Amino acid sequence: MTPAALGAALALLLTPQVLAVMAGAAVLGLVVGALPGLTATLGVALLVPFALLLEPLPALAGVVTLAAVAITAGDLPGALLRVPGTPASAAYAEAAHRLARRGRAGLALGTGLVCAAVGGVAGALVLLLGAPALAGLALHMSTVERFWLAVLGLSAAAVVAGPSPPRGALAVLIGLALALVGLDPVSGQPRLTFGLTDLSGGLGLIPVMIGLFAVSRVLAHALDPKTDERAPPRIGPVFAGLGQALGRRRRAIALGGGVGVVIGAIPGAGADIAAYVAQAVARRLTPGRTKGEDDHDLDAIAPAGAANNAAIGGALVPATVLGIPGDSLTAIVIGVLMLNGITPGPAAFLLHGDTMAAVLLAFLLANLLLVPAGLLALALARPLLAAPPVVLMPLILGVCLVGSYAVERTTTALVVTMAAGVLGLLMERGRVPLAPVVLGLVLGPLIEEMALTSLMKAGGDPAVLVERPGALGLALVTAAVWGVPAVRAGIAHVRHPRDSD
Repeated sequence: MTPAALGAALALLLTPQVLAVMAGAAVLGLVVGALPGLTATLGVALLVPFALLLEPLPALAGVVTLAAVAITAGDLPGALLRVPGTPASAAYAEAAHRLARRGRAGLALGTGLVCAAVGGVAGALVLLLGAPALAGLALHMSTVERFWLAVLGLSAAAVVAGPSPPRGALAVLIGLALALVGLDPVSGQPRLTFGLTDLSGGLGLIPVMIGLFAVSRVLAHALDPKTDERAPPRIGPVFAGLGQALGRRRRAIALGGGVGVVIGAIPGAGADIAAYVAQAVARRLTPGRTKGEDDHDLDAIAPAGAANNAAIGGALVPATVLGIPGDSLTAIVIGVLMLNGITPGPAAFLLHGDTMAAVLLAFLLANLLLVPAGLLALALARPLLAAPPVVLMPLILGVCLVGSYAVERTTTALVVTMAAGVLGLLMERGRVPLAPVVLGLVLGPLIEEMALTSLMKAGGDPAVLVERPGALGLALVTAAVWGVPAVRAGIAHVRHPRDSD
């Protein structure tokens, strides 16, 4: 982008109308992201009718601002209530909540805010400077590469979910089993629906996620009320130790941003996969020097937080340059572009160059606004934690049930939420991590669709899954994700047989 074009785009962006719309969208994004059951995609969809009443630039600036803020605001209920506000924040919700139990929620959320801002800025800069190159990469990803990328994401989730990869693998399998509910993609026959037509479309992600993380905690409190009284979550100082925590994890944050941009640019991947893969990559390439509990949890938050917002920037690359949605969020962005008379694709940058450049700068500005917006949300959340658990727990349950019903609009969703809560309670009693279940439920249909499509194209020959160089490379990386820990565990067992579990 030339300096003249940059100046013209800034002149379009820095107007009272555009900035006012962005400020309103940021507030709405805080509410949408912080409330369990409401996702960034839902928030952007709610903004579409208002976008029709605005000029193209304010409408698009509001959309990208809401998306960036809502993704980050999902960290707030994850840390304070252990309820991920968005599916992407499930990767580190438990780590953030453990910090909150130790009175370090401010440090956890401050780290997440800064990392999200850094990742989002990285994604915006890539949009401005390297969109064509990433778009070319996205075009070369066939159904086979997408299959292996989804499998890699599940593998990374299992390995980084806790100290026991077998338990992480069990959680992934539970998520994949839940993903089987619904209609068979080939025959159209119902699977595991138990005759309920409401389940023909599968189990809703939001009811399952709310049940696993929130309802399970309410049930645990009902069974043992003293648990929450012993260690209630506390926000604590935000900036104390923040600079040191970020400085130690510079490389992990950079890796998270890079992973988020690349994976976000691949259609069908999204922030969910990016967060787990970023955690796995950072764990392998940036081994921690300290072994404290706070350090371990911050190591999980930093790369995943950067990957979340970087993935939005990556997903905007194929959406704006090629007109191909990277995920459900960018599909709505494409719809807003078309409703405002702009057809996404290379021609958009020729015919509406200043507007498109201003939209990309709006995304950059939105990520810079994340930190003050997050600090405002923290200030508003402090009174919530002052409530005693006997009052807070019924309130959490009520909000969760309302959120589940609002998304699905069926009583079956309430039953699914409560059943998922029981499942989450049992998994916690068995020390099985919860986050991989969410990713298994999200990626199960994608893995099945990509595998079936690839096999149908090849006449049923499974060799098609490793014929392409990119597919073979991803398959080898996936094998290494499982093989390296297995080899290390075997060596440790030989050296210290009594210490192995």
